[in-house]
Amino acid sequence: MTHESEETTVTSRNIEAIRTAYAGFASRDIEGVLSAMWPDVEWVHPDGMDVYGLGGTKHGHAGIKEFLAHVPTVLGGMRLSPQEFIESKDRVIVFGTREVTSRAGTTATLNFVHSWTMRDGKATKMEDIFDTVAFHRLIES
Repeated sequence: MTHESEETTVTSRNIEAIRTAYAGFASRDIEGVLSAMWPDVEWVHPDGMDVYGLGGTKHGHAGIKEFLAHVPTVLGGMRLSPQEFIESKDRVIVFGTREVTSRAGTTATLNFVHSWTMRDGKATKMEDIFDTVAFHRLIES
């Protein structure tokens, strides 16, 4: 098992791929995000976000692009800050925070856990796990 925090430099091929995805999010480079994922990737968000069109499973690069294009209709902005990476076999778990701004301008920092399932150095599945109640409160503020 590989454990990586900001202080360590041990990095696997899988963690490097996921770091590429987060760098793509930070720079708004969608192709950079997708480069870390297989074309048939599953992109999973809590069903509790369905009311905003942000829940459930999206399939493939096209599904992710559609999802990401929809996010600005619900949120004013978001910045991800991955903080800890834990790897075991084909799974990488990322603990972090996201600074989320509502369309009305309210900002909050919310925790997330991302579970990445990997194959040959690319993601086959990403599951976003977070407190949907806190997210709803922010969206509605």
